[in-house]
Amino acid sequence: MEELIKREKDLNEVSLMPPLVWSYIGDSVYELYIRTRLVNLTKLKPHKLHIESIKYVKASAQANILNKIYDKLSEEEKDIVRRARNAENHHLPKNATSTDYMYATAFEGLIGYLYLAKKDARLKEILEMTII
Repeated sequence: MEELIKREKDLNEVSLMPPLVWSYIGDSVYELYIRTRLVNLTKLKPHKLHIESIKYVKASAQANILNKIYDKLSEEEKDIVRRARNAENHHLPKNATSTDYMYATAFEGLIGYLYLAKKDARLKEILEMTII
């Protein structure tokens, strides 16, 4: 995929991005990870793949994941989570509590930050922690 998508920002630029930008890209990265994993490990048809993926990508699931992995994060990663969690977001969640949505945004922010910062080994470790 690296050949298709060039991540041209340097670490300093990534650190200065608004946390909701990290969350925006993190949402896509995480959903692609889950979808790819399900396609590779199951023989489900598309509708069932969608139903199964929702179990992982919905806000409450992401909030739970963040809670479970939080103690395994570095101080820098916890700071990224805090910044993304506290970012002012005017989106009102439809199918989640405000708290779950806030922590899901924080989780997606961490994923997006690691992706944009090209910390691929750590991103892979954290993604693998999400499968429980």
